[in-house]
Amino acid sequence: MSTAIALHAPIEAASRAARSAPAADAARADAMEATLRALVDAVPTATLLFDADQQVRYANPAARVLARLCAPDKADRPLAVVGDWHPELLNSGALHLCSMHGSWSGEVILGVGRGQHKILLLHLSRVGADLFGMTVRDITQDSMRESELHARNAELEVAYAKLQGAQEQVMQSEKLASIGQLAAGVAHEINNPIGYVNSNLSTLQRYISQLFSAIQSYEAALAGGAGATEAESIRRKLDLDFLVGDVPQLLSESREGIDRVCKIVRDLKDFARKERSEDWIKADIHRGLDSTLNIIWNELKYKAQIVKTFGELPPVECLPSELNQVFMNVLMNAGQAIRDQGIITVTTSVAGERVRVDIGDDGEGIPPDVLPRVFDPFFTTKPVGSGTGLGLAISYGIVSKHHGTIEVSSTPGQGTLLRIELPIAQPR
Repeated sequence: MSTAIALHAPIEAASRAARSAPAADAARADAMEATLRALVDAVPTATLLFDADQQVRYANPAARVLARLCAPDKADRPLAVVGDWHPELLNSGALHLCSMHGSWSGEVILGVGRGQHKILLLHLSRVGADLFGMTVRDITQDSMRESELHARNAELEVAYAKLQGAQEQVMQSEKLASIGQLAAGVAHEINNPIGYVNSNLSTLQRYISQLFSAIQSYEAALAGGAGATEAESIRRKLDLDFLVGDVPQLLSESREGIDRVCKIVRDLKDFARKERSEDWIKADIHRGLDSTLNIIWNELKYKAQIVKTFGELPPVECLPSELNQVFMNVLMNAGQAIRDQGIITVTTSVAGERVRVDIGDDGEGIPPDVLPRVFDPFFTTKPVGSGTGLGLAISYGIVSKHHGTIEVSSTPGQGTLLRIELPIAQPR
């Protein structure tokens, strides 16, 4: 008997547990449902649950607030179907697409009276055979802010374009001002070769007269039957041997002078040319340095020896005339830093994927308290009327535009070194 009781007890316990399990599961399900409902009730996004006929099964408090916003004049209306929120809130096409694909999202614009409108973001989800869930968020303010942001961006783009145009005008003005300051020196550089070309032409004119006289004398001698002795006398008298040797030399010198003038004019034209922003080309940095030195040579040759140490450089993608302006500003500053006689060094090299141009001088140097300000616009240590203070500021902008760097180091009393680094190819 005791054995039967012992066997019956666990069986009865198991039976009671089996009978109580569905009740426990149901309780847990009810608790979970209550938790989820409380969660959805608390969210600030309007949430609705409705069937295929758009009969609303559930709407959270935020959805009821949305209903008042959609129709302020009908705040107390019943909310039985989705159309009670607003007749145009949900169209049949959106519901059809949701049925086919499982979800749908889109924006709707609703008139809410008094000339006002609301922009709503809807998201539909199919949550059962004939049940749909919908969240609705009012994005009217977001849309207005976005429109305002676009308007501000458009204004900024216009302002930036104007600023860019003004900057280009300042750069071109500074470039032309630099040429104006060099005008006397450039005129001197042009005047020298023109002077000896003019002298050579006068000499050649005299030589041609002598040659014409020789030709006439030979013709007269031949007509009178003169012999070799008289012909030789004419040759010595007009010094034809000297003319034969001197004329080619005069022509060579004249050609050299004309080439010198042409080079100065070409360099000036290249320097002063206003490039468009798309005129990026592969250019020879050494040619730009030589061209710039050629233009400003008259400003430097009386006080500085130029020592060039050029390395092997690949062509560099750049705006050549703008870089020439940088070289001119730096070289002119180097020359002005030398009081009597000194040395200006120009060194080029390759550093990885960049080229380096070092321009140094053994002039007075820059005081430590001034050094951090050398690239500031309108800052200058020159006397009034001797500089605008824009040269190095513009140079800094040009080098930055080329995605390069420009740095200066100086020791008072010993000199200054300015280093320019430029990428061989512009980043894409």
